[in-house]
Amino acid sequence: MALRPASRSRAEDAQAPPFPSGAWVHDALLAGDPGAPCLLLGRSPVTRGELTCLVDKQQHLLELSGLRPRGSVALQLPPSVEYIATLLAAWRAGAQVSLLDHRLVRREVDNALERLAPQIVVTARSATAAPMAGYARVVAEATERAGGRPAATPHVLIQLSSGSTGPSKIIARTAADLTGELGRYAQLDEYPKRGERIVLLASIVHVLGLVGGLLHGLHAGVQLAFPDRLTADGIRDAVAIGAEPTVVLGVPFHAELLTAGGSPLPQLSRMVVAGELIRPWLPGAFTARYGVPLGTMYGMTELGVIATDLDGRHHPGVAPAPGMSLRVSDGELLVKMPASPYIGLVDDTRWVDGWLRTRDAATIDQATGLVTILGRLDSQISVGGLKVDLTEVEQTLCALPQVDSAVVTYGTVIEAYLVLRAGASVSDVESALADQLAPYKRPRELHVLDRLPRTATGKISRDRTVLGAAAGTSPAVGP
Repeated sequence: MALRPASRSRAEDAQAPPFPSGAWVHDALLAGDPGAPCLLLGRSPVTRGELTCLVDKQQHLLELSGLRPRGSVALQLPPSVEYIATLLAAWRAGAQVSLLDHRLVRREVDNALERLAPQIVVTARSATAAPMAGYARVVAEATERAGGRPAATPHVLIQLSSGSTGPSKIIARTAADLTGELGRYAQLDEYPKRGERIVLLASIVHVLGLVGGLLHGLHAGVQLAFPDRLTADGIRDAVAIGAEPTVVLGVPFHAELLTAGGSPLPQLSRMVVAGELIRPWLPGAFTARYGVPLGTMYGMTELGVIATDLDGRHHPGVAPAPGMSLRVSDGELLVKMPASPYIGLVDDTRWVDGWLRTRDAATIDQATGLVTILGRLDSQISVGGLKVDLTEVEQTLCALPQVDSAVVTYGTVIEAYLVLRAGASVSDVESALADQLAPYKRPRELHVLDRLPRTATGKISRDRTVLGAAAGTSPAVGP
C-alpha cells in the first residue's frame, strides 16, 4: 500500500473554495419557528429559539477562549444539548471542528489531538448521566491548546473512521458536502419529514447520527428525541411519548434488542439501521414483532448516506441514494466523489480519478440497479486454491440458533470468535455448520467469548490483535 501526505499544491490551494463563514449554520440548521420544539431529551423539549440562545452563549465562550474565524476546535462531549450547541457555535464562528468520541480513553484522545492539532479543546468539566442514559447533562469547558494550528483546509468537519479494522483515517468534509448530503436525505420519500420524529440511538459523533439524525432533524424540521435510557423499555418509552409518526434510527444491535420483546407501537412507522451487515433473520423478526419495516442504509464516514432500503423490501439489496453514482470494479464498490476526503497520510489508491474505492465487495443488478453489499473486500480469501467469502461464513454462523453473535477472521486459518446462546455448546455449532458449509469454508478454530469486543464507536472490532487478546483465556477448538 502506497502512502502519501494528502496535501495540496499551491495551484490547488488557489483554486480551493474559500473557508465558509458561519452563515450556513443559521441558514441550513437554525432558521425556522423559534417556538417549535426541535429536540426532546427524555420528556424535556428544547425549542429552536432556546437552542439558538444556547448557541449564542457557547459561541461567546469559545471566542473568549481565543477562537477566531478559520480556527480549529476539537469537541469531546457526551450526547447533550451542550454538545449540539457547542458544535453549531463553533461552526457559526467560522471554525473547523474535529469530533472525538467521549468514550475514547486518555491515550486515544492524546494520539488524536497530536494528529489533529486543534487550537481549542472542548471537554466536559462535569457530566451527569444515569447508567445506560441516552444523553447527559454537561458543563462544558473550552481550553486553548499549546501548539494548536488554525484550519489549513476549507473543511468544516473532521472525523476519524471507526477503526474497526485498524488505525483510524482522518476524514474531512466541507459545508457544501454536508448540505449536499442533507439534500439527499430530503429526497428520500420514506425518511422523516417536518412534523415527524426521530428517536436517535446512533452516536451523534459519527456520520449516521450526526447527519442522518441531528443535522437532518434541524434542517428538515423533524423533532429529534434522545431516550432517557438506551434499553429496550427506554427506547419504546421514547417512541410512545408523543403522537407523531416516529422512526427509530440506530445500529443492528438496537434492532436485535427491540426484537427480543415488546408489543406494536402505533407511533412507530419504521426502524432504520446502518453501520454493519444485519443478521439474516432480523428483518423478518422485527416486522413480525412490530408490524413495520426494518429499513437499512449503507454509507461511509467519507460520504454519508450512499444507498438505502428504507422499506426493507429489497433486503439485502439497497438502492443508490439520490444523486449518487456507483459502479463495481473487480468486485469492489466504487462511488463517484469529486475530491479526496482524506487529510494526512493516506493510501493514494483509495481515491482515484473521481472515484472512491470503498473496500467493500458488492454486486449491482443491472436490471434493477440494486446494490448488494457482500462485506469487506478483504473478506474474500483463498483456502487451498478455493475461494471463501468470510462474510458468508460469518452470516451463516450468526444465523445458527446456537449463536448469539460472531466475527470471522483469517490469519493462517479461518477463525471464528463467537458468543453462544444459553445452553449451547461448541459441538452443537460444529454439527450445525457441517450441514451448512463445505469443509473448506468452516472455521478451523472457534473461540468462545462472553462478549465480542467493540470499538469506542460501538462497532464490533475486527482487529485480530484485539480479538486475540479478548480470547486469551478462551479455549480454541479445531473442528
